[in-house]
Amino acid sequence: MRQKRFILQENELPTAWYNIQADMPNKPMPPIHPATRQPLGVDDLAHIFPRECCVQELDTEHDFIPIPDEVMEKYMAYRCTPLVRAYALEEALQTPAHIYFKNESVNPLGSHKINSALPQCYYAKQEGTTNVTTETGAGQWGAALAYAASVFGLESAVYQVKISMQQKPYRSSIMRTFGAAVTASPSMSTRAGKDIITRDPHHPGSLGTAISEAVELATTTPNCKYTLGSVLNHVGLHQTIIGLEAEKQMAMAGEYPDVVIACFGGGSNFGGIAFPFMRHNLKDGKATEFIAAEPESCPKLTRGEFRYDYGDEAGYTPLLPMFTLGHSFKPANIHAGGLRYHGAGMIISQLIKDGLMHGVDIPQLESFEAGLLFARTEGIIPAPESSHAIAAAIREAQRCRLSGEPRVILFNLSGHGLIDMSAYDQYLNGDLTNHRVSDDDISETLKSVPQ
Repeated sequence: MRQKRFILQENELPTAWYNIQADMPNKPMPPIHPATRQPLGVDDLAHIFPRECCVQELDTEHDFIPIPDEVMEKYMAYRCTPLVRAYALEEALQTPAHIYFKNESVNPLGSHKINSALPQCYYAKQEGTTNVTTETGAGQWGAALAYAASVFGLESAVYQVKISMQQKPYRSSIMRTFGAAVTASPSMSTRAGKDIITRDPHHPGSLGTAISEAVELATTTPNCKYTLGSVLNHVGLHQTIIGLEAEKQMAMAGEYPDVVIACFGGGSNFGGIAFPFMRHNLKDGKATEFIAAEPESCPKLTRGEFRYDYGDEAGYTPLLPMFTLGHSFKPANIHAGGLRYHGAGMIISQLIKDGLMHGVDIPQLESFEAGLLFARTEGIIPAPESSHAIAAAIREAQRCRLSGEPRVILFNLSGHGLIDMSAYDQYLNGDLTNHRVSDDDISETLKSVPQ
C-alpha cells in the first residue's frame, strides 16, 4: 500500500525557528520613521509590539532562534501537522508530477495562524502586558489570537474587516467564544475609523483599515500591545515551524521539492513553508522554485511597485519597504479575505527584488474551481485563501503533464474552508465573478505612497 501521510513524532519536532534574514545576501531594508526617515530600532517599535518580537524583527545575525519551552508545550498539542501525498489529485490531473501538501488545516483553530499567535501572546504576557489587540480579514488570525490570548490570560480585542465579518459571521463567533471583543472595521470606535467612514460611508473595510484601528487602540490603551498575523519579519519567523517539519517529512517520503507554493496575503504562510527550503538554495546550491499565489484583484507582487509605504490606511505604522499597491488601495470584496492586503512583507519584497521567488495572480473563479477539484479528490474543503495555492499547484502540474517532467510540487494548505460554505454556495450557484483591478486604479492609489 502506498504511504500517503507522513507525520513526525514529538521528539522529532523542530525546537527552533529559522531566521532567513541571517542568510539573505541582501538584508531587508529597515522600517523607518515617517517624519524623520530614520531607521527604527527595538526601542522605537516596542511601544507598539512586544519587545521580544521587536528583537526578532530586526535580528539579521542568528539563523536559528530557540522556541520557548512554554510555546513548545502549546505547539505539541497539535503539531506535527501531516505532509500528504495528493495521489487522487495527481490522477485527476493525469500528471506525472508528485504533489504534496502540508496540512495546516488540522490544528484546532483551522489554520496556520496559531503558530505565531501563541509566541506573540507569550512574549506579551512575559513583559507584563494585560491586553492585546489586532486586526483580521477572513478571521483565521483573529480566531488564533483570541485563543492564544485566552491561553496566556490576556484580554483581546479584534477589528475584523467589515465585509469579511458579513461574509463569515461564524469566525467572529469563534473569537467571541474565546473571549475576544470583536468590532467590524471601519468603525466609529476610533479616530482612524471615523475618518475613513467620513470619507467613504460605505467603505467595506480592508486589512489596512483594520490595522489602523487596532494600532490606535494599542497606542491609546494602557498596558496594551498590538499583535500582527502577517507581513512583519517575526511573524514569518514563527511560521517556519511549518517548513522545518516539512523538510523532515519530505525526507521521510524520499523526495525533495522542485517547487514550493503558498497563497499570499502578507506573507506569513508563504514564508512559513518556503523559508526553510530557500535556505538550501542560498547555502547549498539547490534550485527549488518558489511561487506566491495572490488574488488577481490584489496583485501587489505582480503589479505593485517597490516603495516605502505605510502598513495601514491611516498612516499610523512605520514606513515599510514593500511591494505595494498603495496604502489607500481598496480591494474588491473577494471571499479570500485573508489575502486582501495592499502590501507584501519586507523579507518577501527583498526576495522578489533579488529574483529568489516570484508571484502569480489567480482569478477568483479559478481559485474556487481548484478548491472544488481538491475537495472532490482529496476530501478536504480548503479555505478560499488556500485555494489560490492549490490553483497555482494545478497550473504547475498541468505544465508537467504537457512536458512529461515528473517534478515534485509542495504546497501549503494553510486552512480549511468549513466556515466558508456560503462562498462555495455562491460559486456553485454561479454568483461569483472575477475582479481584475485596472492599471488606472493602481496608478491612482500609488499616488498615496509617501515620496
